[in-house]
Amino acid sequence: MQKRALITGATSGIGLATLRKFISEGFNVVGVGRNSEKLNNLKREYNEKLETFQVDLSKPEQRIELITFLKSKNIELDALINSAGILRSGNIESTSLQEWNEIIETNLTSIFHLMNLSIPLLENRKGTIVNVSSVTGLRSFPNILAYCVSKAGLDQLTRCSALELAPKGIRVNAVNPGVVITNCHLNSGMDEKSYYNFLERSKSTHPLGRVGNPEEIAELIYFLATDKSAWITGETIAIDGGRHLTCAR
Repeated sequence: MQKRALITGATSGIGLATLRKFISEGFNVVGVGRNSEKLNNLKREYNEKLETFQVDLSKPEQRIELITFLKSKNIELDALINSAGILRSGNIESTSLQEWNEIIETNLTSIFHLMNLSIPLLENRKGTIVNVSSVTGLRSFPNILAYCVSKAGLDQLTRCSALELAPKGIRVNAVNPGVVITNCHLNSGMDEKSYYNFLERSKSTHPLGRVGNPEEIAELIYFLATDKSAWITGETIAIDGGRHLTCAR
């Protein structure tokens, strides 16, 4: 039986690396993103191995449309990879209610909703769910308040849903990366010079002395999504060069 994965945030960063990893391992992939040009380029690259959908996951009606379409085509899933997310700066005083709601909707509520909608697609194949969280879900960091809360909530969503879906044979886990070289910070409004300085500083805040790359995260996601980890569920696994072990510095 041909294995199939649904991957969100599939046009860049960890999501893109994960898409490439799964296809290289023989999966057919449903890739979801907001950038139609990047989706079209990926479709041309992978042809029959990839179906793409332009979806803004912050919109509930678009989440419903995506899963309704998959159901209409009798598409079942072996894996759901929730990689889409956004980052915004802001502390308890400077974060507006609008910014808070945007981050919580995108990074937490949309994942809950997509998991909820996808259960019928996963159940027959005893599929797996892997959520892309963050070291900020495990430890608190200043000036990214809403992001930290969204990832901490995602970790608890992972644990609770793992218990509830275990009787169906559906496993749920999360990966918690440290700083990884993606466009996430640049998309949040950080300029290139500041981002370069941030990456250089991050070499000293991660005990292994470097930041990560998306392909490393994709390897762990693939492991958790396949039978290689058949007795693991409800875990939030740090992949951060030891960052979560450190105190503030």
